[in-house]
Amino acid sequence: MRAYGFVGVGGPEQQCFLDVPVPEPGPGELLVRVRAAGVNPGDWRLREGSYGDMGSAVFGREVAGTVLRLGPGVTGFAVGDEVFGGCPGMVGGWAEQALVTAGFAAYRPDGVSPEAAAVLPVAAGTAYDALAQLALPEGATLLVNGAGGGVGVPLLQLARMRGIRVVGTASPAKHEFLTSLGAVPVAYGDGVVDRILAAAPQGVDGVFDLVGADALRAVAPLVPPDRLFSVADKPLVSALGGRDVTRDRSTRVLAELARLVANGDLDPHVTHIRPLSEAAAALALVEQGHTQGKIVLVP
Repeated sequence: MRAYGFVGVGGPEQQCFLDVPVPEPGPGELLVRVRAAGVNPGDWRLREGSYGDMGSAVFGREVAGTVLRLGPGVTGFAVGDEVFGGCPGMVGGWAEQALVTAGFAAYRPDGVSPEAAAVLPVAAGTAYDALAQLALPEGATLLVNGAGGGVGVPLLQLARMRGIRVVGTASPAKHEFLTSLGAVPVAYGDGVVDRILAAAPQGVDGVFDLVGADALRAVAPLVPPDRLFSVADKPLVSALGGRDVTRDRSTRVLAELARLVANGDLDPHVTHIRPLSEAAAALALVEQGHTQGKIVLVP
């Protein structure tokens, strides 16, 4: 089976097409024929060793596809179902066939394309879980540090549904886009805190960081530690007294996100759809950090 992955820790030179066996679904897993697979920053970070040395692996954390086989003990799904979800170990999706964790999978509604569904588990799922854990009331103000990326885009839409006002830091090129999503954009860089407070004179009620490092240090004093979250720099946010987002990774959350997409309330903003043969170029776009919206690979 044709797949795209990496053969060692390092840069893009470690990437290549692989000939791998069709995976066998284990307990609690589905084997699907992949119809679309999401591209995420976690893919290149895995290759560079941010999550440990895996040696080699097939890229791909999330997919949409058609169920081909059920692993032992799987209930609630049947061969032929159209589903989407997360891949076991967050690997394996950039292939003709892939495994999906049944507990982190949901039916794909007829009104949701495979490409839109395939990008919901990681970015939109993280945004949904972050808002649930921040638990800000209607009328609160949330600062999103790095609001123009893959997690920020669904988060702005989900926050607006909850009646939460969002101030988002982003490069000037993304300000018009953020405004269209209901956020108040402010520029990165020196003086960012002054610009945030100008946009939110009463202060902010929570901070969700998607940048890390010095950008996280700059905004951390704006809120008490229990209102400081980051998925970009887990060691630093912990040192500052804040916390990471605990992922739910459940069928319930995915089904709710799909419902919102089907109803037109949530747009995952799939801006690039590329064939698997162009996987290297797709990953390079994400690694460069200048994408606006999500990139999807199709077999």
